[in-house]
Amino acid sequence: MSTTTATATATIFVLLLLLHTAHSKPLPIPHLTSLYLNPSTFSANYDSMVKNFKIFIYKPNPPFTYPNHVQSLFYTSLLDSDLATNISHHAHLFFLPFPPDLPTRSLARLIRTIRTDYPYWNRTLGADHFYLSCSGVGYESDRNLVEIKKNSIQISCFPTSPGQLIPHKDITLPPLASSHAPTVNTTTFLGYIRSNWVNESAIVDELRANPEFLIESEISKPKIHAQRLSSAKFCIFEYGAGDVFGIGEALRFGCVPVVITDRPIQDLPFMDVLRWQEIALFVGRSGGAKELERVLVRACWERHDQMRRLGTEAGKHLAWNAPPRAKDAFHTLVYQLWLRRHTIRYARRETA
Repeated sequence: MSTTTATATATIFVLLLLLHTAHSKPLPIPHLTSLYLNPSTFSANYDSMVKNFKIFIYKPNPPFTYPNHVQSLFYTSLLDSDLATNISHHAHLFFLPFPPDLPTRSLARLIRTIRTDYPYWNRTLGADHFYLSCSGVGYESDRNLVEIKKNSIQISCFPTSPGQLIPHKDITLPPLASSHAPTVNTTTFLGYIRSNWVNESAIVDELRANPEFLIESEISKPKIHAQRLSSAKFCIFEYGAGDVFGIGEALRFGCVPVVITDRPIQDLPFMDVLRWQEIALFVGRSGGAKELERVLVRACWERHDQMRRLGTEAGKHLAWNAPPRAKDAFHTLVYQLWLRRHTIRYARRETA
């Protein structure tokens, strides 16, 4: 083959390749359109829950009130809802209320009484029961305490104490927000750190001189705090040392939460409903302030607008209302219980 012929052949090949490329569709770029872990089933499952879910509530004796406002709000909302039923065979789950300061021995006696007076506990060894406890139930040798700890669903407060949560069955209450989210946000800062959110002094000291970050030296008043939430792209928290109660509030204000942590977090509210990795950033301590800033700047270019949009939607699930509204904190918590309604029913052993 002559040089001229080879050159012509190569030219034709390049032209055909360019023509094919020009008329070919580009590979689709993945784009997340839902904040839910299972977007295809969430809506249908939620509607089914609202229509069908029933919960039998044991009557406490004597009556008591929960001192924690969020616990109290959940309890009263449940009592006043259409979910509560007095017909036990209609119930999918059973709620066992008891005072948070109930001594361990008294709790064991309460479960023993429930086991004796009602047939429901023994059918599943407590696996279709749930209870509210921010302090949790300790590991004890008493059979009744072992069963409520290992089998029953614990609704705890976020963040939970170490060792007080079993991730595959237990769930957490979202904290109560203290501010009303604005309808319009104008961001002027890259990051906002409230005085009690981060205790890692080295990171705070390095960022304090950076004009891109707003760092408080003392806790601001609610109105000022709300303005600062709405003026920052990212709100920075420290898990395990700082105050993380404001994560849900930050989401509602359109301030993407950034959580400083060196270990996986297993007690975030609604972990089996929301796609947390798409609405919050998780950064290790070891990289210091420089790594934190690098992550935030990169996120601004790549995904901040999407995270903010999804986070604002997620914030509606983390908001408490009285009376409850559709898909708010109360109903999303109940939805998590609905997902756990399928329990193993243990066959009762027959004695010879």
